[in-house]
Amino acid sequence: MRLALALSAIALAALASCNSGANSNKDEYTMVWNDEFDTDGLPDSNKWSYDTSGNSWGWGNEEAQWYTSNNLKNSYIKDGMLHIVAINEPTGERQFSSSRLITKGKGDWLYGRAEIRAKLPSARGVWPAIWMLPTDNAYGIWPSSGEIDIMEHVGFVPDTVYASTHCESYYFKIGTQKTKGIYAPNVHNQFHVYTMEWTPTEINMYMDSTKYFTFKNENTSYKEWPFDKPFYMILNVAVGGHWGGVKGIDSLAFPQTMVIDYVRVFQKKK
Repeated sequence: MRLALALSAIALAALASCNSGANSNKDEYTMVWNDEFDTDGLPDSNKWSYDTSGNSWGWGNEEAQWYTSNNLKNSYIKDGMLHIVAINEPTGERQFSSSRLITKGKGDWLYGRAEIRAKLPSARGVWPAIWMLPTDNAYGIWPSSGEIDIMEHVGFVPDTVYASTHCESYYFKIGTQKTKGIYAPNVHNQFHVYTMEWTPTEINMYMDSTKYFTFKNENTSYKEWPFDKPFYMILNVAVGGHWGGVKGIDSLAFPQTMVIDYVRVFQKKK
C-alpha cells in the first residue's frame, strides 16, 4: 500500500509538472504587445492590417474564400471579443468571404511567448488558424524563411487541434513537416488558450497548460532553423483548400466564426 501511495504521489507530481509547463516560467516575461478587443467595431488599425483577395492560386492551398478588408461582416469586435466570420456568399473570385488579420509592421517579434484565447468554428470545410510568418523573408520565399503554426484546426477532424513548424528542410509538400495534434473535443463550444514559447533553442506549443509540440534548433543552417528573424501574427478562417477541404465543404453550415478573447505577446525581461 505504501508503495502504491508513493507511486501515486509521484504520478500526480509528474502530471502537475507537465500541466503547469505553460505557466512555470511566466515570471521571466513581460508583456510587449496585446489586444484585449475592448472597443466594438472594426479591429484596431494601429494593431491589425488585412491580407486581402483570394489570389489565383488560393493562397497556395486552393482555398475557397476571398479575404475582405474593413468589412464588418467578416471581422468585427463585439462585447470584448474579436469575431472572424466565413460566409457562404460569392465574393471576388471565390464562393466564400472571410477575413485574414495580420500584425505585420505593427507587431513583429523575435522570440517570446504568445497567448491567444479562442473558440473555434465547427463545420466540415473550415480551416481556422493562429500562426506566424517572417516579416522580411530574409532566407527567401516560403518555406525557406519559415512558418510557425500556433494552432490549426480542420472541420473534418472535429476533436483535434494541431501545431506545426515549416522550413526548407521540413515542410508538408515534401512530407517532412513537423506537426503534432492534441485531442480537443470541446474547442467549438469552449474557449482555450493556445500558447507558443519561442527561444533561440526551441519552439514549444501548448493548449491551455498542456505542452504537446516541440521543435528544436539543430544548430545546422537556416534550412532547419530560419527562426532567428522577426515574425508577425496572423488570425484567419480559411475554407476548403488542400487540407481543410479534404472531405469537402458543408456549405449549408455557414456562416462559421472563430471568436478570439485576447492576443498577448510577451518577451523575456532583460
